[in-house]
Amino acid sequence: MSEVTAAPEDGGYVAGFACFVGRPNAGKSTLTNALVGQKVAITSSKPQTTRHTIRGIVTTERSQLVLVDTPGLHRPRTLLGERLNDLVRETLLEVDVIGFCLPADQRVGPGDQFIAAELAELQRGRRTPVVAIATKSDRVDKQRLAEHLIAVDQLGEWAAIVPCSATGDDQVDVVARVLSEHLPPSPGPLYPDGQLTDEPEAVMVAELVREAALEGVRDELPHSLAVVVVEMVPREDRPEDDPLLDVRVNVFVERDSQKAIVIGRGGSRLREVGTTARRGIEALLGQRVHLDLHVKVAKDWQRDPKQLQRLGF
Repeated sequence: MSEVTAAPEDGGYVAGFACFVGRPNAGKSTLTNALVGQKVAITSSKPQTTRHTIRGIVTTERSQLVLVDTPGLHRPRTLLGERLNDLVRETLLEVDVIGFCLPADQRVGPGDQFIAAELAELQRGRRTPVVAIATKSDRVDKQRLAEHLIAVDQLGEWAAIVPCSATGDDQVDVVARVLSEHLPPSPGPLYPDGQLTDEPEAVMVAELVREAALEGVRDELPHSLAVVVVEMVPREDRPEDDPLLDVRVNVFVERDSQKAIVIGRGGSRLREVGTTARRGIEALLGQRVHLDLHVKVAKDWQRDPKQLQRLGF
């Protein structure tokens, strides 16, 4: 992607935090990855797949933009949903600029209006600038995009409106530049040069397994799937030039019928998940991995405070 340059008036360095909000499946994680230039947030065609705030870090000579990716703001139906919404609201209070993602291939609807109202409330209290980002611009023609931008403009008061396509790498650099323009002056970067995220490796490993498990399964599964890394230990007695990491992971679902979906006939689906996830984990960690996956049932965990806590929510 093109180099990002923030141009503060005094020519000094700027650094700070930006946060993407939007309804589920608005393209927030894909945009985060495009800005960073590497996968730091899981993406899925299924909505509501981001569970943790993931920081992607974009560093240039003039700026450092720390991206905080959040779950989609939505009207919650479960205790998990309420906790995810609380997580978003907490994050919004701590950032310097907000990017509100509104996919160009979907009409502005009640979900967007719900978020716009929350952001208007925040702007009254905190005066945090909000940049409206029309994501997925490659999926519509120019006329439809123009109509979408007008609808976005009418939705609220925005510091800027930027159309972009993360998958087509179109105007991604403009998004970065516009967000960086709202960062405060800083004596230097907040994170070391070359660092792309501050997520612990175990969390990223769990996210890669969950992303692989979500591909190609029925719509009801995403909310019911939780992944916990039990251990990551180097295998003993391996030659120094050929180490192997043993990674043991539990995948939790809410019902036996869901367990059968994840495992598949004769374990075929779980083997696919393991192969896909292992490739991603090896690329992330830069070494060979033996991945040991176990699927377990935690009945109705999304509604049970004790189980939510145990699963990291």
